[in-house]
Amino acid sequence: MGTPGVGKTAISRNLAEKIKAIHIDLGELVKREGLIAGADKERKTLIVDKTKLSKRVQEIIKQQKGKRNIIIDGHYATDIVPPKDVTKVIVLRRHPQELKQMMEKRGFKNRKLWENLAAEILDICLYDAIKACGTEKVCEIDVTVKNVKEAVDDIISVLNGNKPCMIKIVDWLGQLEQEKRLDEFLKEF
Repeated sequence: MGTPGVGKTAISRNLAEKIKAIHIDLGELVKREGLIAGADKERKTLIVDKTKLSKRVQEIIKQQKGKRNIIIDGHYATDIVPPKDVTKVIVLRRHPQELKQMMEKRGFKNRKLWENLAAEILDICLYDAIKACGTEKVCEIDVTVKNVKEAVDDIISVLNGNKPCMIKIVDWLGQLEQEKRLDEFLKEF
């Protein structure tokens, strides 16, 4: 999990390949199978039919039970997968300055850009993951200035127990406030 631009898809694909797991990109699955409830014209995004998507993902999990691990990639993954089926939730974090640059490269602007930056600064994905699965299943990985391989290696170290699974490893809100830069990132709110 993580906000747009943290590297969820590249990292999860690479991780799945490395550990020989199945990779499910929720956004791709939604588009491919038409699991859409509508469109948000203002943000220029699709609205996911979470009930249909959850049912479809659970079918895939059931088919693979005991065969292969599954890595589910999406910022709303904990809304889709029942906590009983979750082994670990990896929440990817990226410093807001770097995240802003990544999102702008991907064409994010205006409200969509600022809402996602605010979500990263305010720990929204972390909060959602903990609320859905509890602190014992949630691990944060700071991917700031890391390439995909480095991020994947960090995740594998956590999964293998060589590195602790931790939360609250970053405090972008406190850091930006201390640097007197918070207004720069929350100026639209």
